[in-house]
Amino acid sequence: MTQHADSGPAAGTSYDGIWRVPDAQVASGRIPGYVGAVRARGRVEVRAGGTMAVGPQSAPMDEHTLFRIASVTKPMGGALALGLVQEGLLALDDPIARWLPEAANPRVLVAPDAPLHRTTDAERPITVRHLLTMTSGWGLVFEETPLQAAMLERGVYPGPLPPPMTGDEFVARVADLPLAFQPGEGWLYDTGTDLLGVLLARAAGKPLSDLLAERITGPLGMTSTSFWTPEVHRLATAYLPGADGLEVFDPPSGAFASPPGFEKLSGGLLSTASDVLRFYCAMADGGAPVLSRASVALMTSDALTGVQRSQALRVLGPGVSWGMATSLDIEAVEPWMAPGRWGWDGGTGTTARVDPSRDTVGVLLTQRLMTGPLDGFDDFWAAVAAV
Repeated sequence: MTQHADSGPAAGTSYDGIWRVPDAQVASGRIPGYVGAVRARGRVEVRAGGTMAVGPQSAPMDEHTLFRIASVTKPMGGALALGLVQEGLLALDDPIARWLPEAANPRVLVAPDAPLHRTTDAERPITVRHLLTMTSGWGLVFEETPLQAAMLERGVYPGPLPPPMTGDEFVARVADLPLAFQPGEGWLYDTGTDLLGVLLARAAGKPLSDLLAERITGPLGMTSTSFWTPEVHRLATAYLPGADGLEVFDPPSGAFASPPGFEKLSGGLLSTASDVLRFYCAMADGGAPVLSRASVALMTSDALTGVQRSQALRVLGPGVSWGMATSLDIEAVEPWMAPGRWGWDGGTGTTARVDPSRDTVGVLLTQRLMTGPLDGFDDFWAAVAAV
């Protein structure tokens, strides 16, 4: 177990209550291990517990352990997009067809569960804003509909691993599917961010990994954040909960041991708890050197209507809405929530939040896949809020 603290204004603050939560999950066997990082009122502490894989011979977790951070990637993608908007390379209300001509003439299903051939014209273009806010009409469909079946058949249904195709192939396969609703009128999770990643790469004329390194990870000193790693000894084994305990989902030598064909902006990054904390702290402190304070405010402002929030409830949970590639609390329906608190969770067992009202930033990275959108982190956030 490793731990360090940077002294600050609240040097007497105890984080023991926070770390008891994941330590108990290690002891119970729910997770093999974790690395967490918290900054409360200026004081930072990083803590590692458990092991990188199941079994007594596994290496212990440490501050340098890499995790598949899954959708904790999304706010980084939002910051990347808004940085390009700041510089005038693109605008939020630009039609995406400017860079994704495959999506120039979308069709819209007459009803979300309609057969794929029963479509009507799109009433307006899909814009960059629609991709950031998950309101384009493409995304994760929970119900067993013809659209869901087609996404599964084409290999573009959202999941925690990069799909075995290029970004161009992904766009072509998605754009050939009808929208579940008129652009800007509903909410569906995930797919918009992956389309956005391809759009940003095309707009900038360089691979997404280069763009991210130039504008996010490089300026912030996030030296361990990337779409793959040759240092597989640093990567924790990912597990899926099964009837007989944890089952290996992705080994260190698996999907992230070589460059992916498709660099997923929605959830394709590897990172450490310290790197993730570095990003979220930069945003909490006003965005520099990545974004302006105004852009951070835009990213973390409610972008949904009441109807859209009701459609998002199954993913976001009560009292939560969506901004530009991040969730945000709009009502304190639980004691650890607060209006303006923002961040997101990753399906591989990761979570990160900024709480301006309490002056806290927290990260918890584990390697146990979530069993559903709302599985897993309430106790941790309750402990962070209590510091």
